[in-house]
Amino acid sequence: PHPHDNSDQSHTGGDEPLAHDHHAIEPASLGTRIAAAVAIVLPPLALIAGIALLWGPGIAPVHLVLLIVGYILTGLGITIGYHRLFTHKSFETNRIMTAVWGILGSMAVEGALFQWTGMHRRHHQHSDDEHDPHSPHTHGESGVKGLLKGMWHSHVGWVFEGNPRDLERYTVDLRKDKLLVFIDKFFLLWVALGLIIPGVIAWAVTGTVVGGLLGVLWGGLVRVMVVHHITWSVNSACHIWGSQPFNSHDHSRNNPIFGVLALGEGWHNNHHAFPTSARHGLAWWQFDLSYIIIRAMSFLKLTRGIRLPSKDRMEAKRAGKIAKKHRRIRHAATDRSDLAA
Repeated sequence: PHPHDNSDQSHTGGDEPLAHDHHAIEPASLGTRIAAAVAIVLPPLALIAGIALLWGPGIAPVHLVLLIVGYILTGLGITIGYHRLFTHKSFETNRIMTAVWGILGSMAVEGALFQWTGMHRRHHQHSDDEHDPHSPHTHGESGVKGLLKGMWHSHVGWVFEGNPRDLERYTVDLRKDKLLVFIDKFFLLWVALGLIIPGVIAWAVTGTVVGGLLGVLWGGLVRVMVVHHITWSVNSACHIWGSQPFNSHDHSRNNPIFGVLALGEGWHNNHHAFPTSARHGLAWWQFDLSYIIIRAMSFLKLTRGIRLPSKDRMEAKRAGKIAKKHRRIRHAATDRSDLAA
């Protein structure tokens, strides 16, 4: 592994600090909104169709395998590729694995590479403030109504909003890489392949057209829905429910349910405290499949420069210790005031 990395700063990708006059949001075009609606609504409709078809053609084991394997592979494309490799540069890898993770992330249908990484870097720079693209805490309402409104926005509502006008500034470094430019440019091709490949595999296994179509349905569309909502739950649930062992200056939480389901991403307070760490499950019991695979790749000489926070840095950022330090400072100030009086 790389020597311990003590930086808590997430990459913005730009060459200079981002000024506040760049925060304006470009209204989403009608075509963008329609595309977002199709990407969000079609997979649940496919699930409904798949359930209905259980009483007809049924579902073969190959379709369940395609669903599970597709979820893991494209989910890892997001967690290892889009998130830890491209957004935070938590480790380095060779060009073949760079392409593999970029294409798998694209197949998750959560946006093209530069759009996804740019929005996520902006999220870290403005986590839970008014410029965070998907915070559940910026709606100015309290009570159940405010909670539900915030959850809707952070989970899926933000997808229908436009991009910040300065979004490209967050990915200046990535846009210098011709391979990443190629992956980003052909995003729709990877999306199509992510739907077609399960269908071809299912057709080859079952030997029927119906079996192939069910492969597209379960291994393609339903798989997209599962990956979407688990990923978006990190934006919503993991900024509302869970523990905060580290001081991260926001509402990020460690949520064990999504720590497992989101392949390690649910240890979200850990991640916000140490954004560049390749490991999100920092405790021995915090299961982090994404980091396990990154480490396994290192044994195969497929990764290098793995970034981890030092034990001293982790101890320094523990929420309880910081709270005690602040109390000591306040007490010392009070004592000095008393002596002066």
